[in-house]
Amino acid sequence: MTTQTLKTSAADLAYDVRGPLPATDGRPPLLMIGQPMDASGFRALASHFTDRTVVTYDPRGLGRSTRKDGRTDHNPEVQAGDVHAVIEALGTGPVEMFASSGGAVTALALVAAYPDDVTTLVAHEPPLFSVLPDAQAAERARADIRDAYEEKGFGAGMAAFLAMTSWQGEFTGDYFAQPAPDPAVFGMPTEDDGSRDDPLLSERSWAVSSYRPEVEALAAAPTRIVIAVGEESMKTVTGRTATATAELLGQPPTVFPSHHGGFLDGEFGYPGQPEAFARKLREVLDAAG
Repeated sequence: MTTQTLKTSAADLAYDVRGPLPATDGRPPLLMIGQPMDASGFRALASHFTDRTVVTYDPRGLGRSTRKDGRTDHNPEVQAGDVHAVIEALGTGPVEMFASSGGAVTALALVAAYPDDVTTLVAHEPPLFSVLPDAQAAERARADIRDAYEEKGFGAGMAAFLAMTSWQGEFTGDYFAQPAPDPAVFGMPTEDDGSRDDPLLSERSWAVSSYRPEVEALAAAPTRIVIAVGEESMKTVTGRTATATAELLGQPPTVFPSHHGGFLDGEFGYPGQPEAFARKLREVLDAAG
């Protein structure tokens, strides 16, 4: 693996390349992106694609990628421009892409803006609250996470986040009638360390979950788009957003093993099934040929 830094006027973007460029197998590089997760989260998944050239990157302001624009928010259209710049820097033409969570939102913005950058996109559980029938309730639940974080710190905010993302079905009065979750129950710290800059718990990533896909642009793009959902997360908020996004694009969602982080091993908490997940991803990518 080699690590490169692409310097732009607004950010220095760190990206890793596993394998040769151009790829010796004649296939385009497989680019894996996330948000707010950086490249480190793809270690387990990339290990199952040693026959492919795999590229991962850290979004601006996260991991090793630093910002020069003086901003702290995370915007999918801005990040789409960064990913476009990384693809251009690779110098191999269009890529195949697996995009997770907020990275899947960025990937949809990328295809809309730069339709020739990606041949096949597998967008796994994009958290697009805007496409839900209960969008306003989802946004209220998101605001409750922010409020818990602002008032009591990381543990309280993360407990609220886990409660929201594990809720089954629409956000009804029953959801909002629950008492605030106890951080200790989720194994989260109860002490407040004073920090308020977490991209997941603050307002900094609200532009990601509020993004509305450009359906006409996506339909007109030559990119083959596959919206993926975890078999264990069908009724959770990200499972529901994936299904709703697929419906907007006139397709059923493609079911993958495990949950929202199904490609992760135990390094990042609740483990998925990375080997089975990789097999499914390979199957979906190979179907394009």
